[in-house]
Amino acid sequence: MTEVIRLDGVGRSFAGPPPVTALHPCDLTVHRGEYLAVTGPSGSGKSTLLHLLGLLDTPTCGSYRLDGVDTGRLSDRDRSTLRGRLIGFVFQSFHLLPHRTAEENVLLAQVYNRTPRERRRPAAREALRRVGLDHRIDALPGTLSGGERQRVAIARALVNRPGLLLCDEPTGNLDSAAAAGVLEQFERLHADGFTLVVITHDPAVAARAGRVVRIADGRVGPAVAD
Repeated sequence: MTEVIRLDGVGRSFAGPPPVTALHPCDLTVHRGEYLAVTGPSGSGKSTLLHLLGLLDTPTCGSYRLDGVDTGRLSDRDRSTLRGRLIGFVFQSFHLLPHRTAEENVLLAQVYNRTPRERRRPAAREALRRVGLDHRIDALPGTLSGGERQRVAIARALVNRPGLLLCDEPTGNLDSAAAAGVLEQFERLHADGFTLVVITHDPAVAARAGRVVRIADGRVGPAVAD
């Protein structure tokens, strides 16, 4: 199987005083089409790992290959280009612009990715249709439920057709019914061939994944199969 993510001895520390190790050197491989959950308590290093996987931060040791590309050899501009091409992000807090419609929030993701203007609106509408919100394209975020807002965020992550979705506590702000809907959406995307990495402290969310990696005190533990 093709490797999408390969970490070899990757760690992250911060200079002091005193110096802090946020993530001890770790190895991790994620294959194309895999659904992986990374779980652990608050402060365990999950967010640090997410930022490294998403090319939002750089490791202080080790090597990270994303879709076969050695990211340690890239300039900041090339890292940004690779991130925009390969990765979609879904965050706990949605990060939707409040005075923009659902369609406009999704459409803006393509502006940053330099999608030709004539392709943006059709692609945004298709992404919203895919998450079941084609009837809410003109709605402002304030008129949407929490589950609907998260589905807009998922559509925004999908619109540039990345192969990898990184999801940071995606159900953390949702009630149980809305959370179940989001997790069902993830399962449909996984069935369609997307690679998913979901960061969560919730064992019930982690249980929906095909594989679980546990992290505690900045140390990544062995994977646990379903």
